[in-house]
This record gives sequence, structure tokens and C-alpha cells, in this order.
Amino acid sequence: MNARTLYPAERGNLRLSFEYFPPKNEEMEIQLFQTVADLSSFAPAFQTVTYGAGGSTKARSLTTVKRMIGEMGLRNTAAHLTCVGAPKAEVDAVIDEFVACGVRHFVALRGDPQGGIGSAYQPFPGGYESSAALVNALRARGDFEISVSAYPEKHPESSDVAADIDMLKRKVDSGATRAITQFFFDNDDFERYLERVRRAGVQIPVVPGILPINNLTQVIRFAGLCGSKVPEAIVSRLGHLDDQPEERFKEASHIAAEQIVDLARRGVRDFHLYTMNRSPLIAAVCDLVGYGRRPANHTAAPSYRAVATA
Repeated sequence: MNARTLYPAERGNLRLSFEYFPPKNEEMEIQLFQTVADLSSFAPAFQTVTYGAGGSTKARSLTTVKRMIGEMGLRNTAAHLTCVGAPKAEVDAVIDEFVACGVRHFVALRGDPQGGIGSAYQPFPGGYESSAALVNALRARGDFEISVSAYPEKHPESSDVAADIDMLKRKVDSGATRAITQFFFDNDDFERYLERVRRAGVQIPVVPGILPINNLTQVIRFAGLCGSKVPEAIVSRLGHLDDQPEERFKEASHIAAEQIVDLARRGVRDFHLYTMNRSPLIAAVCDLVGYGRRPANHTAAPSYRAVATA
């Protein structure tokens, strides 16, 4: 498929959002904020900042969100929250910190078990026992946008898709306003999942998560942990290009663009792109689907050193 066949008339009806993670060091911080600045030219509907298991990146997540809202003017920034490894009072205090810096949109997640993916989940003593409970607490605290997770290929800990959808329904009943899916590569899986979600009475937007493939080996490994599959057709298109970075980049951008175009033709209008804090591949995908750049609505991001010495 030629990704450029997404007709321009639909371009204005598509909405993009981007996910970032907080940087671990100065070099990664510089890269992150350059990426955010670059991708802001696409005027995303919102951007999200992740939050490590058990609040392991709490300080860095808060600092990142503060800079994106306060210094870059990106007031549509959403903060991830998890309920793993912390009592309610601690989670509530984090919510207050995010709200104080201007957050009005949360991505409420249970979070990975403290023992890592694959280990059994145990609610923290005195903590929120599930993502539905966290959503309920957020809804009681204000009129926030609340996004939650969804799994077209089911969560790896769920017994079946029906159990997954039941959990999604609980989150919606608690006040969730949007679901963002785990990344997937088979659009038929998403379509079947969405049909089942609608039959279950869930009517909030379900936004597909799109992961352009920067590193095939890493994506295959991560997909295995998350219960997702990487189709053989994608492996065959990318697997032989390890020593051809330019061709690999081109092929990866077309794979993601083709997925978006196909979903758009099925009626999908919202897409959440996992950036991995890198802009070139994401920008190439956006360009391929005709999602043109707009004048940036942010101020230039100050350097790490400028902030550190101010």
C-alpha cells in the first residue's frame, strides 16, 4: 500500500497524540526535549509522560511534566499514574503535585507488578487495589480527562479477552473518558476487539497505540512480554535490513504509516504514537500519512544546563 493514498480531505479529521518517558540523565533529557519540540509542530491533541512502576520515576516524571506545561506551553500534557507500590496517601499527594503544575488529564494505570512483568500482582497494603479504583479516586477529586489502558490481544495476566473487557468496563463505570491500547500490528485484532468492546456497552473512544519500529529485536522481545505479536510479514520486511539503516528507516516508517492509513479507512480518527523519545521516525510516519506540520505552539526548550544553573 502507498501510504500517501490517505486522501487530504481526511487529514484534518485525524488526531494524533504522543507518548514520552522521563529521561534518566542529561543526555537523554536533551534528546527528549528536542523530540518534544520537533513533534509539537504536528500540534498533537495531547502528549503523555509515563510514570515508572511504584513511582520509580516520580521526581523525573513531575519535572518533565512541569517543563512541558510551564516552559514549553504544552498545556495539553497528560501525566501517567500507577497504583503499584504506594499507599493511597502517597498517590494522592502525587496527584496534587501534578494538578498544581497544571495537569488536567491523567492516564490511570495499575502498573507492572513490583517483581517485574510475569510476576504475580499484589495490591500494595493501604493502596489502590486496581486501576478502576484509581480512576474512581481521580474522578472524585475533579473533572479531569482520564485515559486508561486497553488490550486488543488481551493483557498477559488476563484469563481471556472477555475478562479484559470486563475490567475496561469497570474503569469506564468509575469515570474513564478514553482508552488507549497497547501497541499492536494486526488491525483485524483491533477491529474485532473494538466490536466486542462496543457489544459490552463501552462507548468511550478507544485509541489505537501505534509503535513505529526503531529496533525490531527489541520490539519482538517487548511484544512477547506484553502479550502482543509481531506478524511474520513485518519481520520479513525488516529482519534483513540491520546493516542498511536508511532502508530500515524507510521500511519502518511505511509499515507504521500503512497501519494508520488502513485504520483510518476503517473509520478510526485518533492515534496514539509511542515515540521512544525519538522524533525522526515518528515525524516520517506523520509526513507519510499527510499529517502536515503546523506552526509550533511552544517556546524553545531551554537547555539542561541553563535550567540547572538558573
